[in-house]
Amino acid sequence: MRLEEGIAGAIGGTPLIRLRRLYRDEPFEVYGKLEWMNPGGSAKDRSALYMLRGAIRRGEVKAGGTIVESSSGNLGISLAQLCAYLGLRFVCVADPRTTARHLQIIRSYGAEIELVTTPDPQTGEYLPARIRRAQELAREIPGAYWTNQYANRDNALAHAETTMREIGERLGAADYLFCGVSSCGTIRGCRDYIRAQGWPTRIVAVDAEGSRLFGGAPGRRRFPGLGAAQVPALHDEGLADIVVRVSDADCVRGCRELVRHEAILAGASSGGIVAAVHRLRAEIPPGAVCAAILPDRGERYLDTVYDDEWARRELGPETAAPDDRDGGGGI
Repeated sequence: MRLEEGIAGAIGGTPLIRLRRLYRDEPFEVYGKLEWMNPGGSAKDRSALYMLRGAIRRGEVKAGGTIVESSSGNLGISLAQLCAYLGLRFVCVADPRTTARHLQIIRSYGAEIELVTTPDPQTGEYLPARIRRAQELAREIPGAYWTNQYANRDNALAHAETTMREIGERLGAADYLFCGVSSCGTIRGCRDYIRAQGWPTRIVAVDAEGSRLFGGAPGRRRFPGLGAAQVPALHDEGLADIVVRVSDADCVRGCRELVRHEAILAGASSGGIVAAVHRLRAEIPPGAVCAAILPDRGERYLDTVYDDEWARRELGPETAAPDDRDGGGGI
């Protein structure tokens, strides 16, 4: 029951690279934190590691126990991997928005899928229904532990002690941090580290249109992992200096810009980050240094983000159309 070696020891220390080609015409610098290079393929590896390690240290998880969590995909993969390493049973509560590829990877680690197919009757959203089912399973299964990414301070601590510290060690006090929001663990941990250091870094929360975070109006969101159907306990209004809302089409175009200019095949949330930088480019002063957290791998979105037919059908023909082939970055 130790998470110090083996696959757990490979979590963190992801590359931070300057996105020179995508932003070659801008007077500021943007560095991408390649979180998809964690062994489980996303930033959620850090959260899973810290939540499990903390629960084991406190005696809340013991050998032979069961872990339960509600996840739209990436945290489910990260927990499945680490539970397989520890020999723990893992039950992932998912919903129809979770991609088939995410579910396949979770099952490949020997985890179980509890699929919630009926949304919450009051909100029409799946997240409240998933959380209720996770709570029920934690009560019903002997020795079960619900990691509860939405309120678990270890989720945020992971990013305070690793993600933002790693960025700071490389860039110092960056002028801007662009961070996608969902459970709010990443942005809260980064915010806590920035405040502890006394840095003037401006934090940009990249949220999805249709997300309830930061006072947003609920609406349809096609991609998991960006935005939330209900406000998690880790959220507070002071998490960000700037909030930028991006559409599903913005995410697709941003992902394709990353591939075309930087050869980075990233997930939908990363496309939203690219779109947010583009949206604020007139406000970012010359010489500014920006850090952008790119959360996960693009292979999990081959049937959506990178599928021209899907993009045209779901988001309109202009979304999949190539543009600016010979020019610099920009959406």
